[in-house]
Amino acid sequence: MAPPARYCVPGERLCSTEEATAGSGTYTRHGFIFSSLAGCLEKRSEDSGLTLPSAAPQLPVVSVVRDAESQLLPDVGAVVTCKVCSINSRFAKVHILYVGSTPLKSTFRGTIRREDIRATEKDKVEVYKSFRPGDIVLAKVISLGDAQSNYLLSTAENELGVVVARSEAGVQMVPISWCEMQCPRTHTKDFRKVARVQPQFLQT
Repeated sequence: MAPPARYCVPGERLCSTEEATAGSGTYTRHGFIFSSLAGCLEKRSEDSGLTLPSAAPQLPVVSVVRDAESQLLPDVGAVVTCKVCSINSRFAKVHILYVGSTPLKSTFRGTIRREDIRATEKDKVEVYKSFRPGDIVLAKVISLGDAQSNYLLSTAENELGVVVARSEAGVQMVPISWCEMQCPRTHTKDFRKVARVQPQFLQT
């Protein structure tokens, strides 16, 4: 029986560059090969496509192949759907739920900084007038953030921002301008950074 394929996670050190050559799904740093995505480790010879006998002179190629069932990861430039967890004067903390229209198996943490909320008049932006905990927001990944998988997100485009928000009465609010939403029951208005939603991003 063949040994079970080794499953790798992004950033996992696979081997040294003296033992193998970096293939697809990997990158090299400081003399080591690391996985750049989640998937199964593959080691093949460059010429035959077969697993290399240990006596062969050339180095095998190490690749990581994404399993169709494996976790999709937010990437820089991806549009994600997230839920606001908490806010303060400097940023909003969110949980990323979807990449594009694909639901994530586990949530990732993200941060929308005050300066990344709007493209204009950044110095006048107030976080609590843009988002509230519980809001569903469309955002774009601008950085993979730090070791705690805390992605940096931006809503500085017209299509990005709050897509679903509930009023204090628990009713889904209706956008009435790019910076306000209104409760259809109480007619109370609340400030938000409202997204001009494109049809392909609407979650049914």
